[in-house]
Amino acid sequence: MVYDVIIIGGGPGGYVAALRAAKNGKKTALVEADHLGGTCLNRGCIPSKTLLKHAEVIESIEKAKSWGIHTGELTFSLKEMLARKDQVIETLRTGIQFLLKKGQIDVYNGYGTIHSDKTVSVQAKEQSQKIQGEKIIIATGSQPVVPPIPGIDEVNYHTTDTIFDIEKIPQSIVIVGGGVIGVEFANIFASLQTKVTIVELGDRIIPTEDEDASKALLSNLKKKGIQVLTKHQVAAIAENEAGKSVSIITDNGTEETLVVDDILLAVGRKPNVSAGAELNLKMNGPHIEVDDYLETSVQGVFAVGDVIGGLQLAHVASAEGLTSVANLDIKQKRMDYTVIPRCIYTNPQVASVGMSEVELKQKGIVYKAHQYSFAGNGKALAMGETEGFSKVFIDEKYGEILGVVMVGAHVTEMISQSSAYLYLEGTVDELAQMVQPHPALSEVLMESANALIGKGIHS
Repeated sequence: MVYDVIIIGGGPGGYVAALRAAKNGKKTALVEADHLGGTCLNRGCIPSKTLLKHAEVIESIEKAKSWGIHTGELTFSLKEMLARKDQVIETLRTGIQFLLKKGQIDVYNGYGTIHSDKTVSVQAKEQSQKIQGEKIIIATGSQPVVPPIPGIDEVNYHTTDTIFDIEKIPQSIVIVGGGVIGVEFANIFASLQTKVTIVELGDRIIPTEDEDASKALLSNLKKKGIQVLTKHQVAAIAENEAGKSVSIITDNGTEETLVVDDILLAVGRKPNVSAGAELNLKMNGPHIEVDDYLETSVQGVFAVGDVIGGLQLAHVASAEGLTSVANLDIKQKRMDYTVIPRCIYTNPQVASVGMSEVELKQKGIVYKAHQYSFAGNGKALAMGETEGFSKVFIDEKYGEILGVVMVGAHVTEMISQSSAYLYLEGTVDELAQMVQPHPALSEVLMESANALIGKGIHS
């Protein structure tokens, strides 16, 4: 079978690209070895956010006691929570299948391998078939990194792929890695009354985000009883009748051992690049190198999502998938990564867009910043969600908005407003004049903007 475009990988980069290509009149094939939806739907964004919602509800019930709302003893069923998680996943999988069928996209179940003549072998169990594509998009995603910790091969542990099918709630767990995934799971397990310890090699959690955001989140994690060990390295892991022992070393050489019920490795992900191995593609470290239009070093072969590195986020992969389709016939569209929001779904949440304060300093940009706390926001007080802040960075000369960081309730929804301002090259004056509803959490943006131009009302 000959296609205009073959897409390898049915995750958020691949299936979205397939749907757009089909709507553009392209005869399209999608190759996927596992479930449609990729890591995001099946082992990432969706199941984790479902469980995080469960955690949020549990925390809300506990908080409600101080408001005069009393319930009986709080109990929860992991089996029922995981069943709901599976139901959410299956609903979305079915939706993707429907859309692909509606778009008359041929779906091949199996592992795809690209050959130099632009044919793709699809290997499914013991059967193999070949299809031909004029253009090919690699969207094969990534998989968890398992660090070479001594003893790890002799111990049962979880990765961020397997943790969603955990059979029982552990009394204690060590999470190796204090990045986005690590802190999200720390929130989930803490709400389930698990004793959680995060071991992070760097000097702070969520090291890729704003330092003030990191401090705020750290403070909240500690309030929940989560132990956070920064500047610590896991030296060895072992397992015996007492449990799993995790030996950790500080940066000054002090060693201690934790004995826990379970271990979660959340130290990052590595790209799945085997689909294009025969093409001898130019690489950027472990990732496939692409040009500004997402084309690889082989003409007619594009790559999107985690396989090319950068911001390894589902919405980035989808945007790259759409961009690659726009460039199939003529190179006309580039990705603009400066306006893409970055979100952490802890409680409180963390969201940011544009340049961070570290980037601004590194680039020598003269900027002004203002930070406004949710503690002075009427809606936040009414909700009992006063933790967090908004911080706005602007160019000192022209007032152009360069970046925004938010920590607090529902900021992952509000950050899109800031993204729009960056996309439209908006100024702080425009943000200050924007009338926000009252009471609303988004008023913190207006307050920061007005303070930056010397017209602050509540600051």
